[in-house]
This record gives sequence, C-alpha cells and structure tokens, in this order.
Amino acid sequence: MSKNERHQRAPPISPWRPPGASSCCPEETTLPTFETLPRFTADLQHLTPAQRRRFRRVVLDAFVPDLRTGRHFRPGLRIKRVRRASGIYELTWSMGAGPAGRATWQYGPALRPNTPHVIWRRVGTHDILTGP
Repeated sequence: MSKNERHQRAPPISPWRPPGASSCCPEETTLPTFETLPRFTADLQHLTPAQRRRFRRVVLDAFVPDLRTGRHFRPGLRIKRVRRASGIYELTWSMGAGPAGRATWQYGPALRPNTPHVIWRRVGTHDILTGP
C-alpha cells in the first residue's frame, strides 16, 4: 500500500443509511452530501424516537430521491423558502396529529461535482421558524 493510499479519506458515512446497509453500493455515490449545524443536532435529540424515525423516513423516501432527480420537489414535502431568511428553505415531514414536523435547510457548496450539498439547520415543529 502506497503512502497516498493510506492517507486517502474514506467517504463520509450517511446517518440516513439504514443500519447494516453496505457502503459499497453504487447508488451510494449518487446520494447528496450533507452536514448538520450544532443546533440541528440539539433539536434532533429533543424529538421523540417516533418523530426521528418519521423525519429520517421522509428524508430517505422523498427528499433525497427528489434531490437526486434534480426536478421539483414533490408537493407532499411542502418545501418553500423561509420568509426573511435568504437561501433557507423549510420542509414539512409530518402532518399527523399534533404540531406539524418541520426542518430547515439550505444548499451549501458542492463537495462532489454535480451533487447537491444540504446543510440541515433546524428540526422540530413550526416554532423552529422563528430562528431558522
């Protein structure tokens, strides 16, 4: 093994990957990249386990596939710009009983060519929109 091979960084592991899924899958290379702000991480810990599962499922089953196609987001995600917050978007991940689940995010500089990079900012209920 050459010196360069030893020091190459492994691709980041996505927390959206289901447990036990292989990281060698060809489709893994087409997934959007992302990062989370500290406030998002703190917000995520305040969600119930069921809310975290619901958020993760919506991201995996709807948000990521829509990003991969490069077309418009499906209407059910209710993605729109946050007022008075340039470049920040919100999505609705739960509309069941109780307050609607929301998350805010923005696009960041691409880490891989032609691959969207998402910066997750907040997650919770409508209250997160006061400081997106």
